[in-house]
Amino acid sequence: MSGTLHVKGLTIGEGTPKICVPMVGTTERQLEEEAQHLCSLHFDMVEWRVDFFGESIDLEHIITMLKKIRRILEDRPILFTFRTKKEGGEKEISSSQYFFMYQEVVKSRLVEFIDLELFQNGEGMKETIDLAHQYGVLVVLSNHDFEKTPSKEEIISRLRQAQELGGDIPKVAVMPNDPSDVLRLLDATYEMKRDYADRPIITMSMGGEGTVSRLAGEIFGSAITFGAASKTSAPGQLNVSELRQVLSLIHKNI
Repeated sequence: MSGTLHVKGLTIGEGTPKICVPMVGTTERQLEEEAQHLCSLHFDMVEWRVDFFGESIDLEHIITMLKKIRRILEDRPILFTFRTKKEGGEKEISSSQYFFMYQEVVKSRLVEFIDLELFQNGEGMKETIDLAHQYGVLVVLSNHDFEKTPSKEEIISRLRQAQELGGDIPKVAVMPNDPSDVLRLLDATYEMKRDYADRPIITMSMGGEGTVSRLAGEIFGSAITFGAASKTSAPGQLNVSELRQVLSLIHKNI
């Protein structure tokens, strides 16, 4: 059975999947408005998708914005994510820029989590993971396929690879082309949790057909799900309020 993680009052990997809400503003004003709006919602953690930010390559602007987000959201855990274009993000940067940015964000002590892409090229992966752990920052080690759903064996292999590399929360998101792809993702999730995971994992099948995977984590083994406050950051995200209602209903009846 997979272990749990404890962050700012959250127990990740036990009970109802924790709800993470993405912030996708492109300007400082938009992000501040998003953060203020989030204060009125019932969610567990926030993901800042910095690749949407107009100044996303400027590290000084990133740190300044993080300070503002932290001030508004106070004790809510923050997941810092720069999603590259090859994995469905908004921008592309060099490998050296990528790891340098993450290392400086870790050193700022402004976030509880960072999301690193499992297949990011370069030699900075181990150094960045080790630095994050040195500063008490948890690492989501992720892989996204926006075209297809790999085999069950490949999904499990990627999750296990993320675990072996030191990711605190392995994550895989895939795109279904038919309902059987969603079943394969759920089957892989359950097998990973049952047979291999020693920590929480995140999986999801994207798009409309994959919606059930965002709701059934407590049954199959995905510890965090993503819900939208306004604009979505990936296909198939549900409104955070509706998501909370469904997750609570499932939990109540298990």
